[in-house]
Amino acid sequence: MKEHQKAIQLKYLPINEQDASWGLTTNSVGFQSISRGESYPPRNHPTRYLFSADRGRVLEEFQLLYIVKGRGTFKSKELKKTEIKEGHMFMLFPAEWHTYFPCKKTGWDEYWIGFSGKNIKSIVENKFFKTQKPIFNVGIQDDIVSLYKQAIRVAIEQKSGYQQMLAGIVNLLLGYAYSYDRFSIFEDLQVVNQINKAKIMMAENFNMGINPKEIAEKVNMSYSWFRRIFKQYTGFAPAQYIQKIKINKSKELLTNSNLRIKEIALDVGFSNTECFCTIFKKHTDYTPNEYREFTQGKNL
Repeated sequence: MKEHQKAIQLKYLPINEQDASWGLTTNSVGFQSISRGESYPPRNHPTRYLFSADRGRVLEEFQLLYIVKGRGTFKSKELKKTEIKEGHMFMLFPAEWHTYFPCKKTGWDEYWIGFSGKNIKSIVENKFFKTQKPIFNVGIQDDIVSLYKQAIRVAIEQKSGYQQMLAGIVNLLLGYAYSYDRFSIFEDLQVVNQINKAKIMMAENFNMGINPKEIAEKVNMSYSWFRRIFKQYTGFAPAQYIQKIKINKSKELLTNSNLRIKEIALDVGFSNTECFCTIFKKHTDYTPNEYREFTQGKNL
């Protein structure tokens, strides 16, 4: 793709039954640059996706847009009028009324990709993405721009299996949108270094009886605040995170050593074998002996 091109729009991408069974298919992908004062959508906007900025529209698919230059406005059924600026991604949901448009004074450059399928529906049903929060503050990221450009190249070439390649790109874009947006929250709070320091302490002392309250004190945070922020950042409560480290280490020892179960339990910080076996099975659905036999190929 040439950098100076005004617009690249690939629409109505072919999808066969086998593609649909993959779980995620791409319907459209493209880029367009809207100059200052230019009407929006431009005349070359795909007819299927054409809409009036005043009246808005409803789509049958998901779309993920990325603004890399300029600013504008977004509004949907679930979100009041909100400013969009460079470094923002935003998601359009099927059957959800929305409108968006660049500011006349700045215009904007936008990438977009449209997709459907049971996989994205499952992701939304599990509330990773919500109609109430369709905007993601990801900043200007070369890796995200590169993915959109790669998607455009793949869609132009349409080699065998191209829909599966596009599905992988969409999943990466969704991951970046989710991850960068979450990180931006913690970056503003300036707690990332404290959380990372806590994680290192847990990894180095998981078998020494260290507890979350001690860790909170060592990173200069109140325990209630530490527990809340740690779970938001990692997805685990501090005690759960320590336990996860213990389980992962015990898996390694069960697979790669001949240590007895009792020895492994003590090595990873459990006070007794019975407690270790109960927690291990809760996490893995295997007893330690069953896990060892399975990973060492003894039950094949």
